[in-house]
Amino acid sequence: MSTLPESNTPVSPEEMPFVAPCRTLDAAAPLRWLRLGWADFARAPRLSLAYGLVLMLLSMAIAALTWRFGTLALYIGFATGFVFIGPVLAVGLYSISRQIEAGQAPVLGYCMREGWDHIRDLLVLGLVLLVVLLVWARAATTMYIFFPDQANPDWQQLLPFLGLGSLVGVLFATIVFAASAFSLPMILDRRVDSITAIVTSVNAVLRNKKPMFVWAALIALFVVLGFATGFLGFAVLLPVIGHATWHAYRETIDASAWPRNEPVENGEVAA
Repeated sequence: MSTLPESNTPVSPEEMPFVAPCRTLDAAAPLRWLRLGWADFARAPRLSLAYGLVLMLLSMAIAALTWRFGTLALYIGFATGFVFIGPVLAVGLYSISRQIEAGQAPVLGYCMREGWDHIRDLLVLGLVLLVVLLVWARAATTMYIFFPDQANPDWQQLLPFLGLGSLVGVLFATIVFAASAFSLPMILDRRVDSITAIVTSVNAVLRNKKPMFVWAALIALFVVLGFATGFLGFAVLLPVIGHATWHAYRETIDASAWPRNEPVENGEVAA
């Protein structure tokens, strides 16, 4: 794996940058991340699959509740938006990759402890994403005012409804994707606040539009495959995306100005 070099020179709080610098990526970078993500899944299949099953069941529950008590538009909003909230729930997958990178056998206890140690910043970021998701879902329901009144509308009559709905979805998806692409792994890896992590993530996405578009398209493809398998595919696909996201962060973001959270030490946790 190719990662950014890290400086051992301490940086005073006064010299701390507002945003971490990023590397310029090539368009094939997302494919490397997926290969590395799959390699991590293969090194820790039981833990990764356990997280994947939890995320799969949660996605099923959200879909069932929304379908039962909401509208089709609300279901679509929640179902697609969950994929972008998923990284908050998949912090344990980043921890697994982090432990593998440190040369350790990943264990559940350490994943849970890392998640708890960063619970404040994770909750702040999760709350921001949740608010955006709720606004997104509300916007999805209002799209029905553009649905044709005719009993059997043709494609030409449906075009305004489908076009506006797609634009709204793309807008919200882009906002959440840019904010969460690198911020959560950075919070796990470094002693950094959630705002700095979000700004760093947005900056890196804007500076690498082509590869990040490819990355977003691959995630969307995995989502379609997950839905096509009745959510069952998420048990494998979401962990692979989670592990790949860790490698995306390590290759893209130079966070060496911030102290690193203590990595797994030999003997600290049992395999």
